[in-house]
Amino acid sequence: MTVSAPDDNRLLAALALALVQKPRASLQELAKLVGISKATLYRFCRTREELIDRLMAHGTALLHATADLVEIEEGSPIQVLPKLIAAQLEHRELMAFMIYYWRPDALDNPAQAAQWDEFTHRMDAFFLRGQREGVFRIDISAAALSEAFGGLFCGLVDAERNGRVARASIAPTLEALFLKGASA
Repeated sequence: MTVSAPDDNRLLAALALALVQKPRASLQELAKLVGISKATLYRFCRTREELIDRLMAHGTALLHATADLVEIEEGSPIQVLPKLIAAQLEHRELMAFMIYYWRPDALDNPAQAAQWDEFTHRMDAFFLRGQREGVFRIDISAAALSEAFGGLFCGLVDAERNGRVARASIAPTLEALFLKGASA
């Protein structure tokens, strides 16, 4: 799956954030929130469901794109992790959207399920490789490390959106909590 053109990326990010801020907004209200006409939005997506599906697919594609960008399969895990965090934070609006709108039935769509499964396997492989290289603990499964990383990331992005965590502190906090835990 390819990521859309730059203008589409900006519009999708704006729409994602608008849906998180105003989850019950109509398409007309969403268009107004992002500064486009209702007709423009209707040409882009005809229904809320279509918009949500498009944003989910785009968010998943961005997760893959960030993994590709930081060379998750090749780079040293200790060097890749901060780059992965920074690259994913570049798309925090889509990540906030995915946190807010994720539903288990999203995986009923075979294409989205395949994309999500592939990303999950890439993350598991990254953490397994890090375990083999002595970077990550081996008493916790690679799958659990993937889930813990995702949970911490989602929690901090949502906390920033709610004004509880400063934007600038997310990356170092996530890296410190993930690599060193919360013990003193």
